[in-house]
Amino acid sequence: MKAMVNLRKLFAPVLVAVGLVAWAAIPAPADTHKDIVDTAVSAGQFNTLAKALTEAGLVETLKGTGPFTVFAPTDEAFAKLPAGTLEALLKDKAKLTAVLT
Repeated sequence: MKAMVNLRKLFAPVLVAVGLVAWAAIPAPADTHKDIVDTAVSAGQFNTLAKALTEAGLVETLKGTGPFTVFAPTDEAFAKLPAGTLEALLKDKAKLTAVLT
């Protein structure tokens, strides 16, 4: 019985690793080829970012050839900015573009 318990402890991490490798080998669905903008919009919590990208004229850039990495605040995070901050930033294209890039 003790040998059985030891075998479980030995093989449990191996089985987990094999399971992860098998999961990683599953082909991705065809719709995963979205660009960053499409992904942000479809997530439903990056509407403010999408608006800012549009105002800054960066949508086409992010729909282009990447690779791109984006660390994006959610709408909830944008809502925590002091009153008027976002509105002022959206009106200043140069500053907005600098912040977003």
